[in-house]
Amino acid sequence: MNGFFNVSSSPHVRSGETTRSIMLDVALALIPASAFGVYHFGIHALLVLLVSVAVAIVSEYAFQKITGQKVTITDGSALVTGLLIGMNMPPEIPLWVPALGSIFAIIFVKQFFGGIGQNFMNPALGARCFLLISFTSLMSDFTVDGVSGATPLVELSSEGSTSLMNAFLGFTHGTIGEVSALALLIGGAYLLIRKVITWEIPVLYVVSFAVFEFIFGGHGFSPVFVASEICSGGLLLGAIFMATDYVTSPITEKGKVLYAVLLGVLTGIFRTYGASAEGVSYAIIISNLLVPLIERVTMPTAFGYESNAMNKEGSGVSIKTYKPAISLLVITLVAGLALGAAYEMTKGPIQKAEEAAAIAAYVSVCPDAADFQESDDLETKAEELMTSDSDISNGTYGNIVFESVYQGVDASGNAAGYVVNVTSKDGFGGDITITVGVSEDKKVTGMEFLTINETAGLGMNAQNPEFMDQFIGKEGSFNLVKDGASGDNDIQALSGATITSTAVTNAMNAALYLIGSAAE
Repeated sequence: MNGFFNVSSSPHVRSGETTRSIMLDVALALIPASAFGVYHFGIHALLVLLVSVAVAIVSEYAFQKITGQKVTITDGSALVTGLLIGMNMPPEIPLWVPALGSIFAIIFVKQFFGGIGQNFMNPALGARCFLLISFTSLMSDFTVDGVSGATPLVELSSEGSTSLMNAFLGFTHGTIGEVSALALLIGGAYLLIRKVITWEIPVLYVVSFAVFEFIFGGHGFSPVFVASEICSGGLLLGAIFMATDYVTSPITEKGKVLYAVLLGVLTGIFRTYGASAEGVSYAIIISNLLVPLIERVTMPTAFGYESNAMNKEGSGVSIKTYKPAISLLVITLVAGLALGAAYEMTKGPIQKAEEAAAIAAYVSVCPDAADFQESDDLETKAEELMTSDSDISNGTYGNIVFESVYQGVDASGNAAGYVVNVTSKDGFGGDITITVGVSEDKKVTGMEFLTINETAGLGMNAQNPEFMDQFIGKEGSFNLVKDGASGDNDIQALSGATITSTAVTNAMNAALYLIGSAAE
C-alpha cells in the first residue's frame, strides 16, 4: 500500500443539515399553531406575528451591519425567534410591544452574547419574560373584540376545571400560538419525523410535569385536570419548540433526561404554588442557565481517559462531581416548596384582607348600603353591553370592561344604590380599575381606584380629591375639557395627563351608562 494514512480532525462525516434547513423546518412546524391563532383571533393576531418577525430580522441585520459582522439573517434564526415572540403575545396587544420584544431578544439576548450558538437562554422566552415584568397588564390582557375571558389556566386555578376539548382544539383565550394543543402536536410530529428534535425533552418534560401534578396538584388522581393543564398555558409550545432549542438545551443523553425532569418539576412548582398560573417561561429560562452544569456532570468520558467521576481506586462515582448539581436541585426544591408553603399559609388571610378591602371600598362609594348582593340581571346587562351593539361595545367610551356589579341594600333589605367595578384599558400606564357608587336616582355617590399605574405627579393625580370630587353628586354623561370646566358635567382634565383623564372619565361614564341601561 503506497502513501500514508492521514489523521484529520472530527467530524469525519458531514451532515447535509444546515442551520438554515433546521430553522426552515421549525418555521414550517410553527405554521399550524400560528395559522390557527390567526383564524381564531383575527387580523390583529396576524399583524402581531408579522411585526414580530419583521422587527426581529431588521434588528439582526441592523446590528450586524453597524458592528461590521457578517449578516446572517438568511439562516432563519431571526425568523424563528420573531415568530415565537409573536406566538407568545396576547392577540390584541399593541404592536409596539412585540416589536420591543423582538429588539430585546435579538440584540440583548442573542447578539450581545455572540449571535446564534452563543446565547445563554432562549431569546424568545427572554423577551417574553422581559415584557411580562415590564408590561404586566398588557401581557395578561386576553380581551378579544371587547370580550374579556379567562384563560384555561386561570379557570383551572380559580374553578378547578375547564373545557378539555376546547383547550385541546384551541377555542379558548390565551396567547396567539399556545391555544391549540392539536396544532402544536402536529408541528411537533413534523419535527420528530424530520429528526430536527428528539423525543426525550418534550416527552419527559410533559410526563414529569404530569407526575408532579398528580402528587402535589391538590386534585388527587384526576387525569382530566392534568390533561387540561398540559393542553393549556403554553406548556406544549414551550416543551416542543423552546425547551428543545439546540443552543440552550443539553447535548448529552443523560443531560436531556435531567433537564426535562427539572423543567417538569419547576413548571409544576410555579403553577401549583406560585402566585401566577403560568410557569413555563420561567422554568425554561432557569433550566437554560443550568445547562452548563448539567452537561458537566453528564458528559461521557472520552475513550482512553480516566473519568473524573471515578475515584482513584476506580471503585465508583465520586460524590464530589455531582455535589453541585445535587445541591442546586435540593435548593431549588426546598425554595419552591417553601414558596408554596408560604403561599398556602398566606392565601387565606390575603383573600380575606382583599375581601375586607373591597367591602370597605363599596361602603365608601355607596354609604347608604349596609350590604352588597350579586345581581344576575345586572351581570347579564353588563355582559350584553360588552358583546352586543351598544355604546360600550362600539368604543364610545374607549376600551371598557365591566369587572363586576352589585346591588346595594340597606339594613331593611331595600335597594340603596349600586356598585360598579369598571376597567378602562386606555390608561397611559395600563389598566385603570375604579369602583363607582351610584344612587337609586343615578347619581355618583363615590369612587375609589382599585388599580392605577400612571405617571407619578401627573396621571397619579387622578386620585386627588380635587379631581375625583368633580364626579360626585352628578348624573348623566361627563364631558372632559382642558380649558376650564364651565358646565355642571364638565370635568377639568389633569394638567399633562389627558390620556389618564380621558380613561377615568370614560370609565365613570360607562358605569353610569350601565346602571341607566339596567333600569330601562
